Amino acid sequence: MQTAPYGSWTSPISAADLVRSQHPVYGGHYVGGELWWSELRPAEAGRQSIRRLAADGEPEDVLPAPWNARTRVHEYGGASWTAGPDGSLLFAEFTDQRLYRLAAGSREPEPLTPVGSEPASLRYAEPELSADGTEVWCIRESHQPDGTITRDVCAVPLDGSAAEDPSRIRSVVSGSHFLTHARLSPDGTKLAWIAWEHPQMPWDGTELRVAELTEDGVCGPWRTLLGSTTESVLQPEWADDTSLFVISDRSGWWNLYRMPLADGSEPQPLCPRSEDFGGPLWQLGRQWYTPLADGRLLTVRTLGLDWLAVLDPATGELTDFDLGDISTIGLSGVADGRALLTCGGSRTDSGLRALDLATGELTDLRLSNDELPPADYLPEARSMTFTGPGGRDVHALVYPPNNPDFSAPEGELPPYVAFVHGGPTSRVSPKVDLAVSYLTSRGMGVVDVNYGGSTGYGRAYRERLRGQWGVVDVEDIVAVVRGLADEGLADGNRLAIQGGSAGGWTVLSALTSTKVFACGVSYFGVAELIKFAESTHDFESRYLDGLVGPLPEALPLYQSRAPLSNVDGLSCPVLMLQGLDDPVVPPAQAEMFRDALIAKGIPHAYRAYAGESHGFRRAESLIGAREAELSFYGQVLGFETPGIPTLELWRPENSLA
Repeated sequence: MQTAPYGSWTSPISAADLVRSQHPVYGGHYVGGELWWSELRPAEAGRQSIRRLAADGEPEDVLPAPWNARTRVHEYGGASWTAGPDGSLLFAEFTDQRLYRLAAGSREPEPLTPVGSEPASLRYAEPELSADGTEVWCIRESHQPDGTITRDVCAVPLDGSAAEDPSRIRSVVSGSHFLTHARLSPDGTKLAWIAWEHPQMPWDGTELRVAELTEDGVCGPWRTLLGSTTESVLQPEWADDTSLFVISDRSGWWNLYRMPLADGSEPQPLCPRSEDFGGPLWQLGRQWYTPLADGRLLTVRTLGLDWLAVLDPATGELTDFDLGDISTIGLSGVADGRALLTCGGSRTDSGLRALDLATGELTDLRLSNDELPPADYLPEARSMTFTGPGGRDVHALVYPPNNPDFSAPEGELPPYVAFVHGGPTSRVSPKVDLAVSYLTSRGMGVVDVNYGGSTGYGRAYRERLRGQWGVVDVEDIVAVVRGLADEGLADGNRLAIQGGSAGGWTVLSALTSTKVFACGVSYFGVAELIKFAESTHDFESRYLDGLVGPLPEALPLYQSRAPLSNVDGLSCPVLMLQGLDDPVVPPAQAEMFRDALIAKGIPHAYRAYAGESHGFRRAESLIGAREAELSFYGQVLGFETPGIPTLELWRPENSLA
């Protein structure tokens, strides 16, 4: 074993390794006797492919390149495809957002919906076949020339006639600014769905609505069964023709209920627990439970980590599966006693697996990496709880430096990078993350923080951030890294902070309001609030009402809390990485902050990536960003980064100005 300073250890994990064999896998479906799934292909310009297992057990494309099954509904997309019993694929194509049908055995999809105006005005998500197989029902998002955006549930004929005649598309129900999870009753006479309005986000308040279908196949008058502006309800599924299963956080936790349709009925709790059986609806099509053929429910619940269990709704009995290291679980399809899971753990690669519901046996089907580094180079996550201001708990995952070939000089403490997740209404959980291993195998520690506002710890925990964005998140991150330093686990003089999107806001807020960090890295982070509120996309356009306050009343807060307004408090270097096609956090956010850094003479670097949106998908962008980040840490925190291209920092002494 060699002795070398932390940060300078030689690692077998390169930035190219992060994408060379990586192809994140998402929700799977059983299609006839085949298994199909979604797969992100970084080496193919980041397209979303639909793949299946061929007869020889190897993956092959159902949807050939360059087709890209990705919807822009809510910009974050989600459920973009489904399959017919005849082996056809129904999907939303990213480039024009039209619905297409790819017949079994064909290589050329046929359009089902018309061409939108420029820019593309119609988007579709959550496609589901109608009971008679003649239509696909989906969420439609319409962008009008005057900027108005509307959404409805619509029915698109599968014969392709609507591609030329838009009047063939039938609007089934609208009546709210947002809707999702449309579910047809078993007898085909009723529709249930989730609806909400601005300024609520779906984790703030939604409604469960139901309506009878008329002979024309549209909804009659609807009524609200459950939910309000302060109660979040999710994922209705029909228990029978007279009642629904549904998730609600009315107890302070997302729990499961049975909701009868009869007037005056109250929701019946199935298994009251101080754990979340639901989560934030960032992407359409999310599932947190699946009805089984025997009437029981396959469920995922969360208290920091995920657990998979079968729930008997008649008795409330919950039977857990022992999945070993696996602690992050997403549900997909169920067929023939086997459940499809997208799952992983801190040393178990994420990917698609099949669970035998009778035996509990878990079988790998398609993992997100073709090859992982040896396990000795993968850090094991340590769940730790720190004390924040006022004695509040702050939860975090700690990944210490880990490399079997190296140790540090006696008495040296490692530098640490605090990772700040996006959202901010989201969370992190233990998983194999080569972006983490890329750093820990070089002798840097990483701490991933579930700051106040994160999900998975009940409504009260996530509402700590209400009106306090840029305050509570910063305080909690600072409490965690100071806690690591106080316990002798981290070098308090070599602390960095990194985050993307909302996490980038927290990075810039922490750098401009504290002196705790030696440097920071912002991936497409928010720097200023007023222009952001004016320019961001519809789904999040009122998110700041809850995170900061409504305009115009909260205008002084928008101005005073923005990192751009507080650059005078900044004294350390900053790296900013930005996609030039980002509709969520436009490039102007990073560019305004860059200009302020130049005016103040702060060393920094700004990297902009053409063709990238909100979250990098292309191999060359992912590799370039990770290498730039590592070079940046080495220059600021004082260690060598051999073999890594040197990032050129703007410094006032090098400026021609």
